[in-house]
Formats: sequence, C-alpha cells, structure tokens
Amino acid sequence: MSAVTFLGHSGFLVELPSVTLLFDWWKGELPAIRPGVPLYVFASHRHEDHFNPQIFALDGGSRDVSFVLGHDIRLSPRNLARWGVSPRTAEQCHILRGGQSCTLPRARIEALSSTDEGEAFLVTADGMTLFHAGDLNWWHWDGEDTAWNRNMEVNFKRYTESLRGRRIDLAMLPLDPRLGEDGFRGPRHFLETADISRFLPMHQWGDFTFTEAFLTRYPEFAEQTVSIAGEGQVLPL
Repeated sequence: MSAVTFLGHSGFLVELPSVTLLFDWWKGELPAIRPGVPLYVFASHRHEDHFNPQIFALDGGSRDVSFVLGHDIRLSPRNLARWGVSPRTAEQCHILRGGQSCTLPRARIEALSSTDEGEAFLVTADGMTLFHAGDLNWWHWDGEDTAWNRNMEVNFKRYTESLRGRRIDLAMLPLDPRLGEDGFRGPRHFLETADISRFLPMHQWGDFTFTEAFLTRYPEFAEQTVSIAGEGQVLPL
C-alpha cells in the first residue's frame, strides 16, 4: 500500500510501490525506510528548515539512493568536505533549476522556479504525479512595500503557470499562518490552477488549526484538503 508520512514542517516521506521519496527532511528521527527499493531524496533549497546535510548520510551503501537538490545547495569542494559527502555520494546528486528536468530509473522530476530560494519539484512515479512546492508560494506580507507584494504576485503566477490543468495526485503546499489570511493566497491559486486530487498543507510552523481557518474561508476545497494533526501522521495514498 502506498502511503505518505508527515515528518514535520515541510518534510514528507512518500512510499510508492517501486520507490520511496523523501522531501525536505531536516529534523527529527526518520521512520524505518523500506529496504530493497530505491530512495530518492529531495531538498528544495538551502534554508535550514528545508535542508540538513545529514541527508547525505542516507547513502550508506546498503540501498540505491539519489539526491535531487535545488540549485542554491552548492556542492562546492568546501561544502562537500564540511558535510562529509563522499565522491560516490556526490555522483548521485542531481542539481536542478526551474525549467529543468531529469529522469531517474523510477521517476521523472521537473523543477519549477521558486519565489524564494531554490526550486519546487513535480515528480511522476508509479503512475502518480506528486508536487512539493518548497518555498514556492504567494508571499504577501502585511507591512511590506506595495511594489514588492505586487512583484511577488506576478512572479508566483508566472512560475506556477506550467501547472495549469496538470493532473496532480498529491500536492504538498505552503499554508503559512504567519501571513494571516494572506497565507490563503498561494494554496487557493494552486488549487484553482492545477487539477489537484489531494492537498497536504505544510510550512505551518506547528499551527495545524490554520487549515481549518483556510477551509472556513474556502469550503469548496474541503474535499481535496487533508488536515495534518501532527508529526508522524501516516496517510494512505
């Protein structure tokens, strides 16, 4: 059975029949990872609440591991040494910019540019399409300069246009309570633009009640939205 485990903040472990996908894990203990199937590890960008160099230790030689990284995670000789990344592990790393894609044995990955750092990832595997937005969001901050907020809106809509009409089985999208009701802008646009079957809120800083506030304002998305109750929650796919 396919399943997704919420690891906290924007971290998810997705288990599909032929591959395991790990998105933006940066803290806490990982659940046991199935042996015998490839593990694809994603880090959307370098912010410390999305990327921890400890991910590279998952390539311990006992399983098939590949890493897909946002372009701002720089694998310079200094960083490789500081993070303890072996030459073998470095060869398993794929760096993507928005608009680029790569094909691994069990998945095809497309990268979208982000309105913050790094990239978002659209992954097709085992007949399913999954989207992890990273920090691609409609960031509208109260008190921010009007021109800045307007520029954010324009870029967000431009970067997400490639999703228009795309069928997405599972979308992991920021629903950030720090923005107040302006935090509804991003997920609403995603849900109106793409054909999303299930929406998993993320980047909530532990305030899981914000999902209910979103659904009170937009009840039309209730059927698609899966409420997160806490770390370690396992949801069937």
